Amino acid sequence: MSSILSLLQRYYGYDSFRPQQEAVIQHVIGGGDALVLMPTGGGKSLCYQIPALALPGTAIVVSPLISLMKDQVEALKANGIEAEALNSSADMTMDTIIRRRCANGDVKLLYISPEKLLAELDFLLRQMHISLFAIDEAHCISQWGHDFRPEYTQLGLLRQRFPKVPIIALTATADKLTRRDIIEQLHLKGDGTKFREFITSFDRPNLSLSVKRGYKAKEKLAFLLSFINARPQEAGIIYCLSRKSTEIVAEDLRRAGINALPYHAALSPHERSQTQELFKNDQVQVVCATVAFGMGIDKSNVRWVIHYNMPKSIESFYQEIGRAGRDGAPAETILFYSLADIVQLTEFARQSGQQEVNLDKLHRMQEYAEASVCRRRILLNYFGEQTDHDCHNCDVCQNPPRRFDGTSLCQMALSAMKRTDEQIRISTVIEIVKGMRSPEVLRKNYNELKTFGVGRDTSLTQWQDYLLQMLQMGLIEIAYDEGKHAKITSAGLDVLYGRKNIQLNIPIAPKSNDVQKRPALQKPRLTLHIPSITIPGLAPTSGTEDPKLFDALRQLRMQCAQEENLPPYIVFSDKTLHALATIKPTTLDAFGHVSGIGEFKQRKYGSRFVSMIKKFTT
Repeated sequence: MSSILSLLQRYYGYDSFRPQQEAVIQHVIGGGDALVLMPTGGGKSLCYQIPALALPGTAIVVSPLISLMKDQVEALKANGIEAEALNSSADMTMDTIIRRRCANGDVKLLYISPEKLLAELDFLLRQMHISLFAIDEAHCISQWGHDFRPEYTQLGLLRQRFPKVPIIALTATADKLTRRDIIEQLHLKGDGTKFREFITSFDRPNLSLSVKRGYKAKEKLAFLLSFINARPQEAGIIYCLSRKSTEIVAEDLRRAGINALPYHAALSPHERSQTQELFKNDQVQVVCATVAFGMGIDKSNVRWVIHYNMPKSIESFYQEIGRAGRDGAPAETILFYSLADIVQLTEFARQSGQQEVNLDKLHRMQEYAEASVCRRRILLNYFGEQTDHDCHNCDVCQNPPRRFDGTSLCQMALSAMKRTDEQIRISTVIEIVKGMRSPEVLRKNYNELKTFGVGRDTSLTQWQDYLLQMLQMGLIEIAYDEGKHAKITSAGLDVLYGRKNIQLNIPIAPKSNDVQKRPALQKPRLTLHIPSITIPGLAPTSGTEDPKLFDALRQLRMQCAQEENLPPYIVFSDKTLHALATIKPTTLDAFGHVSGIGEFKQRKYGSRFVSMIKKFTT
């Protein structure tokens, strides 16, 4: 077997493994089963790709989406690795060629859908020398996971049919319940097999975290336009709760001159595929999508992800923001959050088959959105990881919320609920305290209440924010089985009757120019991938990137990608381009020592990129 470090250097251009990768690889090469939890962009694929290269035979990788298989096979081939995919998209001729190559042992990694795998258990798989099974997106096997897929549940047959072949299950997001279910369904601990669970840090320090609360549709659009226009050529995803929202937001952006397309399950397969290909190839800057735009996104240069609405769980949220900055360079994530989101998502959770579990997951998502402490600490704690310091890369750390004694304001709202026998919705509570003579207020004579108009000096937006805080703090709750009426809790009664004071956060009003400053790009760690010996053509550098050179290299990358019909990020990641624009290698040997450039890419692209760099350094 080849040294795993030499394989990493030769094919991927890296000189060291990320945390836990080496331990996972050694365990699998030794014949052990494993469950691996690593965040999106944390390097899960290397945990089975390196063993596949080191072991004799072919690794079988079970993957849920055709588009994801296509991306990963293209990336492997771009690194000089023999890989193929078997799924419903291949024509009969290509299918026959791939099957013959697999039977002959000419393929190191075969990506296959779960349906195709089950169909081939007693046919193609019996003709192959299989080195290992890798179950990607393993949370799909569990009914407790956030993306359960029935076709995954039969994968337990692999242990029965191939008892001596190691199985590695990988996922980016799984709580304890889901992890236990994965282990049981795949029989990872059965029949004396060696099994280990590997859980790496869920921290993605390159992702900034921010929440915008109480924005209306017009304010969201103004923010999006300002944000995107400040980041030309930077790809991003906007996640929406409904199909209609994806189309409205995409159309609004296009009217403003931004290249955006919608993506949702109601579009035809051709339309979805076309949108995804355009986005992958940097021909569309923004995709406005439902969660249907999910696991197939392997694009490494997504620079930002915005949630137009609050997601239903932290698992979903964390996986979706994880699609930003997969190359390790800085990326931004922003969540819009409103009371309407809570009402709608709670209704969805109550109507689901797992009401208690889904309501609990939604509550934890609310805690994140309402946080007055470091948001990253909340995310990490959810996945069982504690940290003793703040991240300084979230909006709470950078701008801690200011607080005030909001007892009297809370009492106004609580009094309105009490005087109407708790038979009104939150919207009517606001109408009463604001003194608004709405049809509902006049029909029920609420304008005659003592509470009518007591809070008229507080704006509508502020009242919405305060009631959202009251809901989050447990002073009120919404009775979904009673027409969504607002009810006062025991904690709320303590405030209403003066037994307890309450601190509220001062709301931050939405602004049209409210755009986060782009985080500074992290400098490449030059010493990590450059030997201590002197390399001709690698001059000492101050670590200063040449932005004009970066743009030129990005254009050259696009040319190479178009010539080969590949997504640009498969040629080189943004992080590698930033490193080239900083280090400025002027020889092929020096070029090959830059992070992310293996031997195959050094030979294939080196002369063109070095020539471009020389134009800026001579």
